[in-house]
Amino acid sequence: MDDPSPGEVVRDLHRDLVGKYNKHAIVVERYWRSFDQSQRTQCIKAGAADGVVLKHPQDRSMGNVYKIIPEINLRDITNPESDFLLDLLKHRATNNLLDQYMTGLNGGPGDHAFIKQMMASRNLHLTNPDKNGFTLFLDEDRYGQSMTIMRQASDVLATLAPSIRANLTLNIVVEDILDIGSKTRDRKKPSKQSTKVATAALSKLSIQEPAKSLSLPDLIGSATEQKATLEEYLTLLSTEPVVLTHAVNLCFFSRPELLPDEKGRILPVHTDKYISGAVLEAVYNSVKVLAIWSYLGRLLDLLASQPATDKIYRAILLQEISNVCHLEYSRAQALFKRNVQTATGVKWFKRISNLHNNAANTRVAMTGNPELLTRSDPQLHYMLRLCQPETNALKAGDWIKKLSDLHNASPSEREKLEEREADSLSDVAIITSFIQDLSPVVSMPSLSRKKSQMFVARSQELDAEMNELKSKIDLRDLVVPIDNLLEPGVASKTLILLDHFIIENTGTKMGFLYQDLIEESLVEIERQYKVVKNRKEQKELVEITPTPPPVLEPREKRIEQRKQKEKTRP
Repeated sequence: MDDPSPGEVVRDLHRDLVGKYNKHAIVVERYWRSFDQSQRTQCIKAGAADGVVLKHPQDRSMGNVYKIIPEINLRDITNPESDFLLDLLKHRATNNLLDQYMTGLNGGPGDHAFIKQMMASRNLHLTNPDKNGFTLFLDEDRYGQSMTIMRQASDVLATLAPSIRANLTLNIVVEDILDIGSKTRDRKKPSKQSTKVATAALSKLSIQEPAKSLSLPDLIGSATEQKATLEEYLTLLSTEPVVLTHAVNLCFFSRPELLPDEKGRILPVHTDKYISGAVLEAVYNSVKVLAIWSYLGRLLDLLASQPATDKIYRAILLQEISNVCHLEYSRAQALFKRNVQTATGVKWFKRISNLHNNAANTRVAMTGNPELLTRSDPQLHYMLRLCQPETNALKAGDWIKKLSDLHNASPSEREKLEEREADSLSDVAIITSFIQDLSPVVSMPSLSRKKSQMFVARSQELDAEMNELKSKIDLRDLVVPIDNLLEPGVASKTLILLDHFIIENTGTKMGFLYQDLIEESLVEIERQYKVVKNRKEQKELVEITPTPPPVLEPREKRIEQRKQKEKTRP
C-alpha cells in the first residue's frame, strides 16, 4: 500500500469533517455557545501542538503558521459573543472542496485567492519551486492531484497546506468541544492491569547473585499467573469504556505511519478512517497475547505429564515451546519498539516510505548508533538496544538489568518514560525472565524456523488476515472521535459491531480463532508424534525432526470451515 498523496489526505480530512458535522453539529453549537472565554480557549489549545495557538491573525511567534491558517487565533475565536468558529466550521463542512477553493467564508477569498494573497503580502513561497509541476483542482475526485515529471511531495503539500491545516484543525476542535461539553462521558481513570508478574520479572532480572533454581511446576505456575493477569485485562477491555478508549488511543497514536520517512516527510494520517482499525487492533492484540500464554501453559502441562524416557515426544514439545516463547518475545519487542519510536526515541527512527513487511505493516528502521548515547543518555541507549532485531531474549536480559539498575539509582529516569513505554517494557521483561528461567529446567532448544512451527505459522497467518481486515472495518458512526467511546453504551455497541464484522469476514468470533488455533496445534503435535514414532517402530532411519510448517488451506476454505464449526458450538 503506497503512502497517500496530499490530495488524498485533504479529501480524507474533509470527509471526516463532514461526517462529524452531520452527526454532531447541533450538540457542538449548543456546547460552544454555552462556553465562556476560558472554556473556549481550553478547547482551541487542547488539540494544538504544545497548546500553542496564534494570539491574533498577525501573530508571527509561530513562524509561517500565520500565513497558512491566520483564522485559527484566540482573539477571533474565543470571544464569547462571537460565532466565528461555528461559521467557519459550517463553511468548511457544508461546502465541497472545489467551492472552498473558489470562495471563502462569507464570500471572502477562497483557498486559491488566499494563497495568492499570502504570496503577495507575506512572502509565502515554496522552498524549491518547480516550474514544470502542476496541482490540479478539476473536480472533487481529483482535487489536489499532482501532474509533474519530478515533483516533490513536499511541494504539493505546501500548495495544499491551507486546506490540510484548516480541515485537520477543525476536526480536532470539534472533538475537543464534544469532550469538554459532555456531561455524560465516563471520566474515571482506566483500571490498571496487574503489575505483579512484571514486577517479579524485573526484580529477578536485576538480582546480582544467582537466582534460585526453579522446577517445572514453578514455571507452569508462572505461565498460569500471567494468563490470569491477561484474562483480567481482557475482561476490563470488554467491560470498562475507559480501558477500551485508552487502548484504542494508544494503537491510533503509536502507528508507525506517523514517523518521518527517509526524506523527513511526515504523513498527515490523523484521519478518522484509521480509528476503526485501531479498535480491531486493540482487541486483537489482547486476544493474541492471552492465547500465546494459554498455549504455553498447555504445552508445559503436556511436558510435565510425559515420561522423561519418551524422547521423541519431548523433543517435539520442547521445540514447540521454544518457538512459541520466541514468538512472544518478538511480539513484546515489536510493541516496545513501536512505543519507543513514537515517544522517547522518535528522533532515532525513520519510516521507510512505500515499504511493508509480509503482514502489510509499515517498515521502520533505526537511524544512528545507540552507543553514542552511552554517557549522554544511558536510559535511551538501553531502550534502543532492546529495540534492535539482533537483541534476542538472552541479550535482552542484560539491557533490562541495566535499565532496572538505572531506575533504582535514579528514580527520576523512570519517570521520564511514557506510560506505554513502561508497560511494554514490562511485557519484554516478563517473557525474557520466563525464557531464562525455563531454559535450564528443560534444556530448551534454540529457535527453529523449520521445525515445530505448529502454532507460529498459524498465528502469523492470522496476523496477516487481521491486518487486511483493519483497512476494511468501518465503525466511524460510533468511534469518531475516539473519546465518543466514553459515552454511555457506545463501547458495548462498538464491540458488538466488531464481533459481527469478525464473524462475517472470518467465519467465527475473534476469541474462537485463537482457541481453535490452539486446539489445531495440539492435534498437529500428536499427529507428528505418531508419524515419527511409527517410523522408529518400523526401524527406519529416524532423525527426530518434525515436519515443516503446515501448509494451510486457502483462506476462503478456512473461513467456510470456521462457519460450519460455528454452527456446532454449544
